[in-house]
Amino acid sequence: MAQEPPAQDQMHYEALAQEALRGVVKSALKRAASPEGLPGAHHFYITFKTDAPGVSGPADLLSKYPDEMTIVLQHQYWDLAPGETFFSVTLKFGGSPKRVSVPYAAVTRFYDPSVQFLLQFEVSGEPGEAAAAPEEPSEPPPAPTDPAEKVVSLDQFRKK
Repeated sequence: MAQEPPAQDQMHYEALAQEALRGVVKSALKRAASPEGLPGAHHFYITFKTDAPGVSGPADLLSKYPDEMTIVLQHQYWDLAPGETFFSVTLKFGGSPKRVSVPYAAVTRFYDPSVQFLLQFEVSGEPGEAAAAPEEPSEPPPAPTDPAEKVVSLDQFRKK
């Protein structure tokens, strides 16, 4: 009896899930851009691929980080503008304000250390193609010891 080959994921569920979780980043940035700003102690470490299509910023800044860069949105950021496919923000680098624009597809890591909330993404040309591991922010999250701790519950986003 011939064994059937395993079914292929032609729906690309992994890519769909990554896209949906990038929506969490977009929503968090929209809230941070509101007149109320970041609530409480929330702040964000956002790591992105500097060589990804659509990333823009001063050449001198991006050349210092030819692969990945982590920015922090906490106290000193201005003109945060989260769009549908990218966000722009002005930050100080070396005492000078500089504007960067980052497509959500270029984001590899989103971390809010105030509540230990972490999302990691793959940035690749093909679904399922692994990306290089991002650099660690200055306040890395604790390493989960139980595989269940790596699961992000989406229950809070479901309609009841």
